[in-house]
Amino acid sequence: MQKDFYTTIKQQVEGIYKEKGSKFLSFAFPVESEDDIKVYIDDLKKKYYDARHHCYAWELGPDGNNFRMNDDGEPSGTAGKPILGQIHSFGLTNILVVVVRYFGGVKLGTGGLIQAYKAATADALEKAEQTECTIDKSFSIRFPYDLMNPVMRVIDEEGLAINAQKFEEKCRMTLAVRESKFESIIDRFRKSYGIEVIDNSQFRKA
Repeated sequence: MQKDFYTTIKQQVEGIYKEKGSKFLSFAFPVESEDDIKVYIDDLKKKYYDARHHCYAWELGPDGNNFRMNDDGEPSGTAGKPILGQIHSFGLTNILVVVVRYFGGVKLGTGGLIQAYKAATADALEKAEQTECTIDKSFSIRFPYDLMNPVMRVIDEEGLAINAQKFEEKCRMTLAVRESKFESIIDRFRKSYGIEVIDNSQFRKA
């Protein structure tokens, strides 16, 4: 069964690691999409335009299948991979970590680079406050006003989030529920005579 929750960080954090004159500035961001990721990377490249490297790794989603690493000119596997390794070690996703390197004039070697990018990433992530998020599905219900009480009883008992509501002779509510509970919740509503259930996921853009 696919997980319907994930752990990420609450807000941006920064870290630093220094070795033989080189300075590694690390930045970790909670992200929701690749568009978010691109904005953060572009902003850091503009702000730290004089740095030698802007290496990063990111991961999206709870299954660990959507990720990317970038060594940005460092020897292959010495930057992006250790950054992603730390993301995994901390059990995080929906996160971007960028490590900006200012070269100090002394080469660190493959092992030294791996350790530097790992340490810089860890320094940021150790400062981060983690948060667990659920993956929710949205659906709507339509029902006559005289069914308001039984509808609200289900909402209260199941702890459903109300995203939108419109009360008229025919009422409509848009609700959100944790993905693992989705089928059982909509079945519960469907068993109540007079309540129409609409699965909003069928209207999502591909």
